[in-house]
Amino acid sequence: QVQLVESGGGLVQAGGSLRLSCAASGRTFSVYSMAWFRQAPGMERDFVAAVTWSKGNSAYADSVKGRFTISRDNAKNTVYLQMNSLKPEDTAVYYCAAQYGGSSGYDYWGQGTQVTVSS
Repeated sequence: QVQLVESGGGLVQAGGSLRLSCAASGRTFSVYSMAWFRQAPGMERDFVAAVTWSKGNSAYADSVKGRFTISRDNAKNTVYLQMNSLKPEDTAVYYCAAQYGGSSGYDYWGQGTQVTVSS
């Protein structure tokens, strides 16, 4: 199993920046990729960004391209989401997720961290 703990959420004004962190522990050697999702009130959980654990290949939702950057520190078993030029519509609970190699989806999830962007 993999345990994921997010941190770094908070309240920020539009145009500001935040950096989220996700610390992984447990069977991290089996992780193929890690991702960030977000869920706004009354909405479905949406994909934000993902990164492969070994090669660092990344992918982004169109809504955050050019503003958010996902990165990982293998030595610290930590994934980051740098969020710049934040907009009120970025307000959501942000979740970290881990995908095992060979899995078709994300197998483990963190508890989430709230990001609120004021206008």
